[in-house]
Amino acid sequence: MGQDQTKQQIEKGLHLYQSNQTEKALRVWMRVLEKSADPAGRFRVLGCLITAHAEMGRYKDMLKFAVVQIDTARELEDPDYLTESYLNLARSNEKLCEFQKTISYCKTCLNMQGTTVSLQLNGQVSLSMGNAFLGLSIFQKALECFEKALRYAHNNDDKMLECRVCCSLGNFYAQIKESMKIALQHGDRPLQALCLLCFADIHRNRKDVQALESIEKAQELAEGLGNKLGLLKLHCLCERIYRTKGQQRELRDHVVKFHECVEEMELYCGMCGESIGEKNNQLQALPCSHFFHLKCLQANGTRGCPNCRRLSVKPGYV
Repeated sequence: MGQDQTKQQIEKGLHLYQSNQTEKALRVWMRVLEKSADPAGRFRVLGCLITAHAEMGRYKDMLKFAVVQIDTARELEDPDYLTESYLNLARSNEKLCEFQKTISYCKTCLNMQGTTVSLQLNGQVSLSMGNAFLGLSIFQKALECFEKALRYAHNNDDKMLECRVCCSLGNFYAQIKESMKIALQHGDRPLQALCLLCFADIHRNRKDVQALESIEKAQELAEGLGNKLGLLKLHCLCERIYRTKGQQRELRDHVVKFHECVEEMELYCGMCGESIGEKNNQLQALPCSHFFHLKCLQANGTRGCPNCRRLSVKPGYV
C-alpha cells in the first residue's frame, strides 16, 4: 500500500469514525497498519487507533498501540514524532494508573523542547503530568501542572484543553476535600494547613477572593504549629495574590515576611545569596547541612563547602 492509498484509507476510517461507525473504522485502520509500507502513514494511523481506544476505554489496547507508535517514531528519526508518541505513551499509562511511568514519559516530552510539535503539545503534557501527581496525592505539584496547562490553553485559545483542565481541577478539588475530612478526623493539623493552602491556590487561580479566607485559616494552623515551611509557602502565595490585585502595601508586607522565613530557615545559597525554594533549583547538599546552587559550586570549581571545606554528596532538586 503506497502513500496515497494509505492516506485515502486513513481518511475513510476517520469519516466512518465520525459517523459513529466505530468498528468499521477500526477494521479499516487495522488493514492500513498491516499493509502499509509508509512509516509516516503508519504513525498517523496508530495515532487514530490510540485516540479511538482511549475514547472507548480500552486502555490496554491504547498502550499496545502507543508502544508500536514509539518504535515507528524511532524509525522515522524525527523529534516531532517522538514527542507525540511519548505523550501518547504517558497518557496510556495515566489511564492505567501507572502514575510514576506517566510522570517519567511526560518529563521526556518536556526535555525535547525546540521541536514544532512539542510547543503545541506542552499543555497536554502538563495536564497529563498533573493528573499523575493527583493520582499520587502530590497535590501541590498537581496544581502547578494544572496551572501551566491552563496557561497554555488560554495563550493558544485551546477550548478543548481548557475544558479538560477544568475537569481535572474538579477532581483535584474533590480529593482535597476528602483529604481535609481525613485530616480533621485524625486531628492532623499540618495536613489541614496543607489542604487549606491548596484550596487557597485553587481560588487564587480562579481569581476568587475566598482564597484569602483559606489563607487566614492556614496561617493560624501554621503559626500554632510553628511550621516555618508552611508559612513560607503561605507568604509566597499571598505575594502572588496581592501582586495580581495590585495591593502594593500588602504585597510588600508578605515579601518581607517571606524573606524573614528564608532567613530563619537559612534557605539561601551561601555563595550567591539568592533564596532557595521560590522555584525549582538543582542543589548540592553538603554533610555540614549547608545547601548551595549546584551551578554556583561548579562555577567556582569546587565540590566542597566554601566555609567548612567538606566534600559534598549527590545533587538533588527542590
